[in-house]
Amino acid sequence: MDRFTRLCKAKGLKITPQRMAVYEALKNSKEHPSADRIHKQLMPTFPSISLDTVNRTLITFARIGIINVVEGQGDPRRFDPNREDHHHFYCLSCTKIFDFHDPDLEQIRIPDQVTRMFTITGKRLCLSGYCNECRHQKAETAAPAN
Repeated sequence: MDRFTRLCKAKGLKITPQRMAVYEALKNSKEHPSADRIHKQLMPTFPSISLDTVNRTLITFARIGIINVVEGQGDPRRFDPNREDHHHFYCLSCTKIFDFHDPDLEQIRIPDQVTRMFTITGKRLCLSGYCNECRHQKAETAAPAN
């Protein structure tokens, strides 16, 4: 929470109970939750908090570098409190997002054409496919019945 309060203060963002609750909910999540999921989680404690407030809070956190927005596949925007270098795997079936680390991927060379057209501030790879659980379910449903 110290990092959170330092970054908020450095960016001139007032630390409110709602903002702290949104950050705590995201930080304690084992997933990459959407604003809707966090909103539902906070409703018992903050019954008057709106989905729009949660969404704007998360977007503000991403804008000032407290959290990351995770690449989506047409689903609602998802958020990630893990600011360390890592990549994502997105399951096309269950829509879960998994973190993975690979030092070799940090060494990927960005093409000159891209660096001439853009200012690169970070690299994250998002792979998509089927997680082990969904892959096994697909195999079971595709297997012919005897």
